[in-house]
Amino acid sequence: MNILGTLVRQLESINDFIGRAVSWLMLAVVLITFSVAIFRYGFSLGWIGLQESYLWLHGILFTSAMGYTLVHNNHVRVDIFYRTANERYKAWVDLVGTMIFLFPTLGIVWWACYPYVILSWQRLETSREAGGLPALYLLKSFLLVLVAVLLLQGIAVIFRCILVLRGATEYAEPFDDSQMV
Repeated sequence: MNILGTLVRQLESINDFIGRAVSWLMLAVVLITFSVAIFRYGFSLGWIGLQESYLWLHGILFTSAMGYTLVHNNHVRVDIFYRTANERYKAWVDLVGTMIFLFPTLGIVWWACYPYVILSWQRLETSREAGGLPALYLLKSFLLVLVAVLLLQGIAVIFRCILVLRGATEYAEPFDDSQMV
């Protein structure tokens, strides 16, 4: 059980690190959005690359931080019964939900996005806008990053549920970096 617990903590620490690292992109998004507004409305200047950059950063932020959100159990859920349930019930709900909903959804997203991303790389796709950002293929690759971080966290959720169902209640709570040794 210690090996499984250690694996859960390590997988969750990876997604926690990624989420904390990319969270700083939100500051860049705010500053760039502010700059775009100042340039456009204050000086009647527009730069497509700058306008696209905050959209790209938003995309990178959200696709990369999905695993972080799942680590901390902050995804939207209808928790009429879940909120007040005991830890074993929650573990069963999370286990079944991960197996029935998360993993098939990730499979579909991978299946739909992989050819799209590969084609973008083969063409070295860039922005359609004149003056737009180059290397659109890098941004599209974050669709696969989304699948990877959620897959890692889905595995951690399953292992965590197994631990809780075996009686290791210390794993019932969402990840907390103070749990790391």
